[in-house]
This record gives sequence, structure tokens and C-alpha cells, in this order.
Amino acid sequence: MLTQAITAQPSLEFAADVRAGLTKPQKELLSKYLYDDVGSALFEVISVLPEYGLTRADERVLRHNAYDIVERLPLPLMVAELGSGSGKKTRWLLKALARRQHTAYHPIEISPTALAMCKRELGDIDCISIVGFEREYLDGLAEVAARRKNNQHLLVLFLGSTIGNFDRPAGIEFLKSIRRSLCPGDSLLLGTDLLKPIPDLLDAYDDALGVTAAFNRNLLVRINRELDGDFVLEQFQHLAKFNPRARSVEMHLLSTREQTVTIPAAGFSVRFQAGETIWTESSHKYSRDEIFQLARDTGFRCEAQWVDTEWPFAESLLVAE
Repeated sequence: MLTQAITAQPSLEFAADVRAGLTKPQKELLSKYLYDDVGSALFEVISVLPEYGLTRADERVLRHNAYDIVERLPLPLMVAELGSGSGKKTRWLLKALARRQHTAYHPIEISPTALAMCKRELGDIDCISIVGFEREYLDGLAEVAARRKNNQHLLVLFLGSTIGNFDRPAGIEFLKSIRRSLCPGDSLLLGTDLLKPIPDLLDAYDDALGVTAAFNRNLLVRINRELDGDFVLEQFQHLAKFNPRARSVEMHLLSTREQTVTIPAAGFSVRFQAGETIWTESSHKYSRDEIFQLARDTGFRCEAQWVDTEWPFAESLLVAE
């Protein structure tokens, strides 16, 4: 079984993105930077917390419906996964595929730790070869698509409601970008967290143990470590709130006092007022009908949809038109 990773040069954009984000009127940091080695490990803990039902719902849908999903896919087939994480929930699909063909599986991650975890988790499945890409999603997908053989179809996995990290216009543009890497008849399996009672949503992003708070504040630790910043963690609190207009849960880091933070490697200092926040992530929630419209707006048709009822969550099979 071939198991390897193709890596990119370390990102040169972190300092520029931090400076750009922290000099905006509403200070913000890109959510992708939450997932360094520590952040990726913390997210794995979040995924098993009782308050965070999303990951378990995602896995239940895939476990119960993997063979039905796979039976709907044309062969021969190669698989690319955008943001594989540990790969635990992907196991069900790959085991189902392994009964039909030998499959090349390409996890695409910006975290080398996540890629390593994925290969450990999935490396024992017969008839699956793993070649990982340490890349941004679309760059990695372009490389995978270039590797396809004549008459080979491509299945893209975008699970775990990662699409929810995009606001709706940006999500549409991102799915259009995925579609441009595909050929007619290729497929996208899209995970989306569905709307549910607001208290349940807020608990999922502000757990009693404080793991999500640690995950959020770790971004400041990363800035301190990689960019020589002098954030004082005790002076920033984790905040989760629901935005009814955007239908999203927002994560923020709230400055508890007036303070100045210096980030030498990014070449600037930033002033915070007491109560001012850094917006670090949004998780948008969808209705089932909205997903069918989203498919039509981005060059797909929704071929089938599977929904978990314990924690409302949908996996939708979108076929490129």
C-alpha cells in the first residue's frame, strides 16, 4: 500500500494575514490558522465532547449509508478529501469503495499533523492507496485532478460542515471553484450542519470543559510562537454568539481590558479597547432545501441526501452538470 505525503513550502502568508486582519475595524483572523498541530489535536478532542454533536452525526450518516453512497458513484474512481482531519469518519466510505475497486485516496490538509493522523487511521484498509497533499484546498484539488487517468471519475469529499466556515456568498464561490476542477459526472459529497435550537448551537461552540476556548485561544499562542507576538492569554476570553441574520455561530476572542499587543515578525502593534473582539471563525447552518438550491447555483445537481435526525446534519451527493 502506497502511503506518502506531498508537501508545500511553509506558508509565507501568516504574518501578512495577521496584520491585515488585526488592522480592520472589526479585527479578525482567518479560521484556517486555528489548525496548527496543537489546534488540530484540540479539534479532535472537541469532536468527541458531548455538546458537539456534529462530528458524531457526520460519522453516523456515513457509517449507516456508506454502501448506498458508493453504489451511486461511477467507476473507475479516485477520491480527494478537502480537510480530512484524522480521517476517522472517511473510513466507512473507503471500506465500501474497497469492495468495488482499488482506490487512490488523496487527503488535502494544511496541517501535517492531521495528514499523519489520517494515514495512521486509514493505512490498514486493503485496496486503498494514500497520497496526501499538504496544500490549501483548491491548490491540492487541482493537483489531484491533474493526476486522473482517462475515463477516471473524481469524487471530492467536503465533510464535517466545513462549508459552514464560509459566509454564503463565499461558499457559493468556493463550490464554483471546486466545480471548475471537475468534469461532468464527477461528484462532491458535501456535509452541512442544519439549523437547530440556538442553545444547542451555542453549547456546541462553548463547552463546559473549555476545550473550544483553548482551541480558539491557541491561535494567539501560535502568533506568539511563530511571529514573536506578546499576547497575554489571560486577557482574552472565548466568546460564542449566534448571528440570526447570517444563521451562523461566530467565535470571537474578547479583550478584557484596554491593551496594546506587539507582533514584531508582522511589523506592527495593535491597540485593543476593553470589550473589543477578534472574530476567528463562523459556522453557518443550512436548511435541507437550501442545499438543493446551492447545488443548482454552483453547477451541480443534488442527486441524493442523507440526514441524521439525532443531531440534524446532512450529507448531500452533488453531481457536476
